[in-house]
Amino acid sequence: MQFQKLTLIGVGLLGGSIGLAAKQRGVADRVCGLVRREESIAECLTAGAVDEATLDVAEAVADADLVILCTPVGRMGELAAAMKPHLAADAIVTDVGSVKASVVAAVESVLSRFVGSHPLCGSEKSGVAFAREDLLEGAVCAVTPTEASDVATVETISKFWTTLGSRVVKLAAADHDSIVARTSHLPHVLASALANTVLAQPRAGESGFLGTGFRDTTRLASGEAGMWRDITLENAEAIAAALEDLQSEIGRLKTALSKKDASALENFFTESQAARDGWLAGREDL
Repeated sequence: MQFQKLTLIGVGLLGGSIGLAAKQRGVADRVCGLVRREESIAECLTAGAVDEATLDVAEAVADADLVILCTPVGRMGELAAAMKPHLAADAIVTDVGSVKASVVAAVESVLSRFVGSHPLCGSEKSGVAFAREDLLEGAVCAVTPTEASDVATVETISKFWTTLGSRVVKLAAADHDSIVARTSHLPHVLASALANTVLAQPRAGESGFLGTGFRDTTRLASGEAGMWRDITLENAEAIAAALEDLQSEIGRLKTALSKKDASALENFFTESQAARDGWLAGREDL
């Protein structure tokens, strides 16, 4: 697989990692990045994530074979409209957003050769300085075609992610959003809520009682706030449904605590231990 020009709309952690991987694997002759700040041009070039970078959307997408939207999901619709007049007729467009239904609805109506994607990889760190060429290696990448999707375009995008080392899973956008609301979005919301709750106590952060358990459990809370604002807005219903199920579990725990029910408490922790250990069994990637 070979693209003459790959354009990244946004060159942060994930966009930068895609650029590094594409260059390292020889997937694209040129990698161009669209950035929002003048100083970002030098940052992208220094990181080696792109061959060129620009602030101008027309320059960025001109003659591109493949364009990847790597911005917060809330901006993807407007960026698709801005790109459209400057795209080559046969240019393929995808994205990396962690919400799919709203993005697909917004972008596919503007760009007919768009198919949604979501590489399930990342970090609580942000910015191209943290980009890694192996970030996508072994990661699942969801591809979410619709009835309107061109079959050849779906296959080209799927092969692109596979070439970068990811394992492609095709599913409907709504199914994707329901799944990641629980596997990705809920853990982030919980990490943030835990950090807010514990660190609101004036002495908690000064007492020396906060150790590796708190650090590891709240790691996700260091994620970029604006990005997570957009994700939770765009997937609000599915996240709310996941939170209702969680509240049911918390309610079960609170009842056991109020009754000082030793058996119920032990069952609570036994079930979670067995569920997690069963999930981890045989997983060499974790």
